[in-house]
Amino acid sequence: MRIEQSFTIAAPRERVWRAITDPARMAPCIPGCDAIEITGSGRYRIRVAVAMGPVKATFNLDVEVTEETPPGFVASITRGEEGTRASVLTAHSELHLAAIDGGATEVRYISEISIVGRLGRFGLGVMKKKAASLGDAFAQSFRARVEAEAAA
Repeated sequence: MRIEQSFTIAAPRERVWRAITDPARMAPCIPGCDAIEITGSGRYRIRVAVAMGPVKATFNLDVEVTEETPPGFVASITRGEEGTRASVLTAHSELHLAAIDGGATEVRYISEISIVGRLGRFGLGVMKKKAASLGDAFAQSFRARVEAEAAA
């Protein structure tokens, strides 16, 4: 499943870059994320809870940054599973930051996501809708955080 979304933040690209590459600042913006641990250079372990209708799942995910070109590009691979391996997730993601007029930044991301197991049984339409709502929630939270920091 391919997910592409973008949003704009009223802050310079360098400020957005610092925030989006800082796990401690990112984690509170990720819907359902209740833990993040740095496990090495460009490597993180996070725990994220999601709900798809009546099905609730908590994923333990390993994130590895595979390429980084400051202050505009990050590529990563995310792999993980529910504690019982009822669902397994793999995502290859790219994040692009572009400076736009007025000192703002466009954040655009693309993810190729594979989910197998009990959550993988949901239809593609349901999965895309859920991914879009999670992306929107992240964008709102991250935008509010970075813009508040920029105003301070």
